[in-house]
Amino acid sequence: MALTQYKYMDIIHRCFRCGYCKFPLDWEDVDNCPSYARHRLESYSNGGRLWLIRAWITGEIPWSEHLADIVYSCVACKNCEEKCPLSFSDDIINMVTAARNLMVDQGLVPPAAKKYLENVQLHGNPWGLGAKKRDQWMADLSLEPYRDQEFLYFVGSEGAYDSRAQSAARALAGVLQKAGVSFGVLGNTETDDGNEAELLGEDGLVEVLAEKNIARFAEHGVKKIITLSPHAYNALKNIYPRHGGEFAVYHYTQVLADLVRAGKLAAPKLAPVKITYHDPCFLGRWNNEYKAPRKVLQSIGGVQLLEMGRNRKSAFCCGGGSGNYYMDLLGGSADSPARIRVRQASATGADVLAVACPNCLSMLEDAVKVEGLESKLMVKDISEIMYGTE
Repeated sequence: MALTQYKYMDIIHRCFRCGYCKFPLDWEDVDNCPSYARHRLESYSNGGRLWLIRAWITGEIPWSEHLADIVYSCVACKNCEEKCPLSFSDDIINMVTAARNLMVDQGLVPPAAKKYLENVQLHGNPWGLGAKKRDQWMADLSLEPYRDQEFLYFVGSEGAYDSRAQSAARALAGVLQKAGVSFGVLGNTETDDGNEAELLGEDGLVEVLAEKNIARFAEHGVKKIITLSPHAYNALKNIYPRHGGEFAVYHYTQVLADLVRAGKLAAPKLAPVKITYHDPCFLGRWNNEYKAPRKVLQSIGGVQLLEMGRNRKSAFCCGGGSGNYYMDLLGGSADSPARIRVRQASATGADVLAVACPNCLSMLEDAVKVEGLESKLMVKDISEIMYGTE
């Protein structure tokens, strides 16, 4: 029986599986789609995935747990949209998300995705931890609650709860303080931004989270927001306006680049160090910001910036998008995206793999450990490098 409520039925059939969605822009190899790189099966590329979704929608194949795993293995990195030569390319991720919408409506999502969404709904974060623990990342920091400061520092669930990301959250607060930036935080009254809930297909939850955050921002008179996470940056910048939330939203690297350029932030001077930078998908391909992080890194004394072969629009995703930093649907193999990416970073000869995303930070640091590269490659958030965190 066809699922007639699928909104992209008029275009999904146009994908003819040319295979372009798997390539980087320079045609270096055929594995720039994280889920395809992990499984090496056409069904895990977005070309194959769209064919399976269409077959399910039209009733040609039944739903199965395996089908759900394939649909949810897409990490929404947008490599496919960059590479697809056809006119519907901008809607490829939307087509996958719309299939997830139907699976959510019918209660057919994989267990890990279901748990993620339940935790966010009940607790405001994917780990299911209490809201009263949300401010523990800043327990011994002298941070002011937001009142009428110039910026709200939106930490996000990862920066608040993930032990590795907390270091980056703290470092960024310290850098902003050093630069004399006027900012405040919401502490325990902040909640999840909803970016991954949107990608996982739970539109109702996205609306609740957006409206809750927007109301809180309005209550405090927030006009400008700095985010630690590119995922939060994307949600507040691109999703919240659909729900009536109009704010000036900045990823922190954009703010730091402006501060350095204006002479308001002195970059540290390091012993000579080779750094390679990993482009986060939600800062790069989703929001076209490639320059600011590099400008910040290039302002640091002693840094030699080495580019990986796959960078900017061709950057290989760490595999953490669309909630996968929590669900880890692509892990358990030497071909997991994060492990592939740290091998690419190590091949540059860099000492440090710099990131600008708390999800990438956790994913790639874990991969360095599994790959046995701890003595060769250190993973650091740009905020930590700028703050001088050891």
